[in-house]
Amino acid sequence: MAILKIARMGHPVLAQVARPVADPTAPEIRYLVNDMVETMMDANGAGLAAPQVHIPLRLVIFQAPGERSDPGLAEDEIFDHTAPLTCLVNPEITVLDAATEGGWEGCLSVPGLRGFVERPAHIRYRGFGLDGKLIERTARGFHARVVQHEVDHLDGKLYPSRMGDLSRLIFESEIRHFAKTEEA
Repeated sequence: MAILKIARMGHPVLAQVARPVADPTAPEIRYLVNDMVETMMDANGAGLAAPQVHIPLRLVIFQAPGERSDPGLAEDEIFDHTAPLTCLVNPEITVLDAATEGGWEGCLSVPGLRGFVERPAHIRYRGFGLDGKLIERTARGFHARVVQHEVDHLDGKLYPSRMGDLSRLIFESEIRHFAKTEEA
């Protein structure tokens, strides 16, 4: 396994639509996923898309650990606030509810910045695992946010393009100042 170089905002690979993966069970896809997992863990990320490591394929990995879930979830939403480490090949997203919720996002391709992004709060996603079997889940909260964020990479979108208010794009080092002004 290897730690791969992560493309940064401005690199052309991040602005293009990724190609479908022909065979999710191919050995080269498994090797790529293993390297992506190592890269994501090394960078302390919650997800990574193949275009972020200079490979324009429709492939994402992500995890939504419980400690990163939104604390304000209603009891009926808590059932699905986490996702194990997941690989999705050729993912598709269906919005299940038009309601949106905002949250702070960061990105390994936009290092040092955070932005407040509104996204659909309840989705269904589907794609294929490395065994070629269909994976289909519903998601809310952080789980839904991370899946949408990673799939955006496959369509050549970075989170700043989803922001409605660029005054809420800030350096991570300044978050403590931003939080104080929001409380006032």
